[in-house]
Amino acid sequence: MSSDSRLTRAYSKAKIVPFDDTSKFILFSDCHRGDNSFADDFANNRNIYFHALKHYYNEGFTYCELGDGDELWENRSFEPLLLAHKNVYMLMKQFHEEQRLHLLWGNHDMVYRNANYVKKHLHTYFDPKDGREEVLLQGLEYHEGLVLKHTENGQQIFLAHGHQADFMNYHGWRINRFLVRALWKPLQIVGISDPTSPAKNFKELIKLERRVKRWVAKNGNLMTVIGHTHRPRFPEPGELAFFNDGSCVHPRSITGIEIEGGHISLIKWHIATKDNGTLQIVRKVLEGPQRLIDYKTE
Repeated sequence: MSSDSRLTRAYSKAKIVPFDDTSKFILFSDCHRGDNSFADDFANNRNIYFHALKHYYNEGFTYCELGDGDELWENRSFEPLLLAHKNVYMLMKQFHEEQRLHLLWGNHDMVYRNANYVKKHLHTYFDPKDGREEVLLQGLEYHEGLVLKHTENGQQIFLAHGHQADFMNYHGWRINRFLVRALWKPLQIVGISDPTSPAKNFKELIKLERRVKRWVAKNGNLMTVIGHTHRPRFPEPGELAFFNDGSCVHPRSITGIEIEGGHISLIKWHIATKDNGTLQIVRKVLEGPQRLIDYKTE
């Protein structure tokens, strides 16, 4: 199956999420939440991420996570991740209980394709303090794709992880997972990058983006947002409507895409220093806001 076919299948089977100009969405991807070990890339930015996600919860946003939220190549199960970042999952639980949470699976959490796996590991968890099962993300379902569809003008925004355009990370993910667990995780601790990741392999990144661009063009310049490559992308109206929200494992910062009031923006949360020497977490708009309607095609 070609990358075009995989993207088309993800689009055709995507969950439809209606929205209008009063809707608010925050799109993050590639959090790679780990076990808080030296190999946990998320650990460096977890305070930035939690602060940002808390802001979006308080402001009434819906959270869409576009894959690779959990690092299940380096880690064999979800439980160490919950122990390491329980505050994050408890906040996600609040989003979920208010029907403001949509999660996609990527290549690093491909096991979430299996609904039984999700039910067993994410719906409840064992609390050792109380000695019983507690509710976590009860009833949660993962999807391969989402389509945000405007209730008035019919505009669609296709959301996917993006590994559909990457043969080895889609069909050969088990091989890559084995290499990461057996070889690259230990080497990562001493600073050697994982070559299976397109985010660290520029030639593969360019090839993948070229495949997604081709698919977007073939589908009438359908507004499309992915992650996977960790490289933010924000086109101008009139250009190919291919966006990327970046990742949550940039050095000392996270990037994402906001949709609010009928507009779209690329944003960054990072740590900045005040004049008095204290540190604060701040939000910065990198691109936009641009009107969504300006990307609409007939």
